[in-house]
Amino acid sequence: MAAPMDRIILQSDFDEVLREHNGKVWVSFKCSGRETVHGQLESHGISGDGVPYVMPSEGFNVLKVSQRSIEVSYTQDETCCSRQFVAPTKTFNNIHSERKSIHCLDVTAGGLGVSSDSEGKLKVWETQTGDVRRDLEGHYGDVYTCRFFPSGVVILTGGADMQLKIWSAETGKCAATLKGHLAGILDTAIIDRGRNILSCGRDGTVRLWDCGSQTCLGTIECGAGNVNCCTLQNTESNIDLGTPTDTPSEKEVGTEGKLLLVGCEKGVLQGYGLQSRTKVFDLDCHGDVNSCCFLSDTCIACGTQEGYITVSDIRNIRVPLKEWKESRNVILSLLPYKGGFFSSTGDGSCFYVNQNYETLVELSGSDCDPLYKTVSDGHYVYSACRDSLIRKYSIAHMIV
Repeated sequence: MAAPMDRIILQSDFDEVLREHNGKVWVSFKCSGRETVHGQLESHGISGDGVPYVMPSEGFNVLKVSQRSIEVSYTQDETCCSRQFVAPTKTFNNIHSERKSIHCLDVTAGGLGVSSDSEGKLKVWETQTGDVRRDLEGHYGDVYTCRFFPSGVVILTGGADMQLKIWSAETGKCAATLKGHLAGILDTAIIDRGRNILSCGRDGTVRLWDCGSQTCLGTIECGAGNVNCCTLQNTESNIDLGTPTDTPSEKEVGTEGKLLLVGCEKGVLQGYGLQSRTKVFDLDCHGDVNSCCFLSDTCIACGTQEGYITVSDIRNIRVPLKEWKESRNVILSLLPYKGGFFSSTGDGSCFYVNQNYETLVELSGSDCDPLYKTVSDGHYVYSACRDSLIRKYSIAHMIV
């Protein structure tokens, strides 16, 4: 079995090139401590259902081909590595302006998407067609984070102007603006149905807000530089989340029994009892923590600026379940799925790691442009890229 960091790399536009007669795409096998092995796959015609016939290269075998995916293996001596490469079913190039990086996006099961770019533009669009339905105007400067409330018709955003805004996806109107951060807001989380929300940012804090009154109910000073990311989860009752020193406000709803996870600039992942504001653990990581997520109520994962991925059990946080360094550059986002996760990186790759820490699926399309965010509506995975494109991948095409 290949190590998690071993990888097969395939030309990003393989699906388009292999539809051409005698179309050739490059393929490589990369393994830590060994020279990279290069090869070439060549198309020899197209079947009646539009699937290319692909000839393998020395050391590389083609296991399966469809219109949107190809499964390739590399076998040499005792090394055996295989990957399924999945091309996007749709690429949206008209949502944001050309040459504007897409910082963040989110989607709903009801067919709406929201995304923000490096020009400070916020767009609401249809996930089926990519047609833009609303422009959300009101932030000043870059918008770093955008997400839907569970209802799917309300949007939460935050950015460089230190403001949180709550929008109607149906009208595009801003219903509320929350102020209190002293520097840019980098991430948010929504508690249950959304009466309370969380935000974190470059002022080193996480803030708990009541949406109805637009007031801050509490602040956690993390003391580890920028707070780059945050997420929360209900946890098992035998994990001590601390006891509040003061009686929680009647406006504080749904914070009991929840563990808050925050990733910080100074190479640390922290856990807090949300209601108690008590620190539960510190986990030293390899570099700035850019993304963190829960894989279950006790299992967490984080990715760092140095390219490390760490998977841990919060009941024994000091001993990682698995930790490795990817050769793909910085880890930019983690998306939980079926006990594993999709990870996107600074070299433009996006891959799925399953519960056995095997990387079997790679999402293609980006040609070395960083993928800043991946999200899913349960049927498709969407990626936000520096090349101004939003790509949509069918999970039905993936081996996950």
